[in-house]
Amino acid sequence: MEYYYIKILHILTLVSWMAMLFYLPRLLVYHAEHRENKGFCEVVAIQENKLFTMIGYPAMIGTLISGALMIYLEPSLLKSGGWLHAKLLIVALLILYHFSLSCFAKKLQQGTCQKSGRFFRLYNEIPTIALIIITILVILKPF
Repeated sequence: MEYYYIKILHILTLVSWMAMLFYLPRLLVYHAEHRENKGFCEVVAIQENKLFTMIGYPAMIGTLISGALMIYLEPSLLKSGGWLHAKLLIVALLILYHFSLSCFAKKLQQGTCQKSGRFFRLYNEIPTIALIIITILVILKPF
């Protein structure tokens, strides 16, 4: 029964983490497109920092810990096919993406980022694609 409670926690923390991964790049779009407006950028920088540190980072940690606990409680998952290994690879890429957002935010705040709003709009599609693939892997277990 504890496995299902951990699974619930995993889903809830994943939803929170994905919310940050979807929204922070949108803030980066605004930041990049309004660089000349210092007052606006100061407000957006506060939002970026709070979103990352108070929601995104704890949610990512919760997702990773609950996922690891699920595997610990059900080690047979590792032998249930390649779907889980593929999912874990995508999660590893999402972790890199997560920290790249922090780097971009810091560079924008320092005025050293030359990426455009268009770049961040396209970059924002990565977590959507990752979530679609993860969902297919978890539900269909295609291999």
